[in-house]
Amino acid sequence: MTPKSFTATVSAITSAFGDPTRRAVYLFARDCPDGVTASQVAEKFELHPNVARHHLEKLAAGGYLEVSTETAKRAGAGRPSKHYRAGTAGHELNFPVRSDDLVLTLLGKALAALPADKAHTIAEEVGQEYGRAMAAGLTGADVAAGQRSLRSAMQAVADALTAHGFAAHAEKRNNELRIVTSHCPFGDVAIENPVICSVDRGMVKGMLDTLYGSTDPEHSESLPKGDTFCSTTIN
Repeated sequence: MTPKSFTATVSAITSAFGDPTRRAVYLFARDCPDGVTASQVAEKFELHPNVARHHLEKLAAGGYLEVSTETAKRAGAGRPSKHYRAGTAGHELNFPVRSDDLVLTLLGKALAALPADKAHTIAEEVGQEYGRAMAAGLTGADVAAGQRSLRSAMQAVADALTAHGFAAHAEKRNNELRIVTSHCPFGDVAIENPVICSVDRGMVKGMLDTLYGSTDPEHSESLPKGDTFCSTTIN
């Protein structure tokens, strides 16, 4: 993937998922095997049907949802309705960096060649910069930094990470707030080069710093350490 195509991909994802309601609509449609209609989305999120349809069409235009026309199964002539299901691009969205395994592997090897502390610092700085760029696309229709709760900001971060393939959610456990990711799009590259995990931590910090304020995320569990998931505790 060239820098130009990578930038185009990031821009497309930001355009499709920058709106928090649209992210929620996508996740709702993705979790419904039979797809959803505009009326179902309108009822679920308390939206005007035209607004619900706008979000669905925006996602469909980006290839994240596929559209089919089906006739309602009821007596009499049923009016055809559009059903929206997670599409091919949506599946690719769950694993967005698989085609860049070589680039990631080379990045991991390059970082591994540096002193450990410097490598982790560089990787985290890269993640923070990207995290801030991701968060910039989330603030347009949302409240500004410093005007939301930490839990709300963490949920926004988890949704953004999910849209980028991390399958993340925010939770409170043992009086600690953390973001848990059950799937890492970096795959085996992170297992072989744990320094890559610092990119993930940097992304979380960059987004939270923009959406909420200064935080100090720390990895509690991680796949490279043999855990079954990764978790980032927010201090």
